[in-house]
Amino acid sequence: MREIVDGVWEVGIGFVHAHLIAAGGGLVMLDTGLPRRADRLADAVRATGHQLTDVHTILMSHRHPDHTGSLAELRRRTGARVVAHAADAPVITGACPLPLHSLVMRLTAPLMRTEPAPVDEVLDGDGPTGVPGITAYHTPGHTEGHLSFLLDRSGGVLFAGDAAGVLFGRLRMPPKATTANAAAARASIARLAELKFRTAAFGHGAALSPDAAARFRDFAAR
Repeated sequence: MREIVDGVWEVGIGFVHAHLIAAGGGLVMLDTGLPRRADRLADAVRATGHQLTDVHTILMSHRHPDHTGSLAELRRRTGARVVAHAADAPVITGACPLPLHSLVMRLTAPLMRTEPAPVDEVLDGDGPTGVPGITAYHTPGHTEGHLSFLLDRSGGVLFAGDAAGVLFGRLRMPPKATTANAAAARASIARLAELKFRTAAFGHGAALSPDAAARFRDFAAR
């Protein structure tokens, strides 16, 4: 775990990141990582100087099990309000099965089974998250209901989820094998490039700072 800006922590859980944000009079959790990793995130919460009961909101970037894996258990432990996009919420709650777009997803599905979890607030586009200073942006492509989040702090912190990733310090598109619509994903990256932020954090890959927005603009222009 590392603090990427004041009050924002990047938590490594295997090959994926979750994030913790001190905001709204407590702690916000953004994504919950792989299945059966609730203890890892609980330890990370305590390492920030908070208790699990301080987690009042869990923001979900999208429905994939490496991001929703420990959601049900962490919601039970924290009592937090869960926020997700309307297009992805039915998979998170278990009302609909996870679409498997590729052979890779079909082969790994048995290893990535997740417990359904309630979604308390469903978003249908850009707008407030209920946490002061954090705005949601609908960035479809990787999934239909993918959300990115912008924190109004430290020059702006973008939480891109899997709308983009980082490999060897360079921005990249989300993996084709797990992306529903590549053209929409590229359009979402171009949209994020129009926002103002100094730091960008990702579901996969280390956070970029201090010129993250410029790097998005360069990448979108290719």
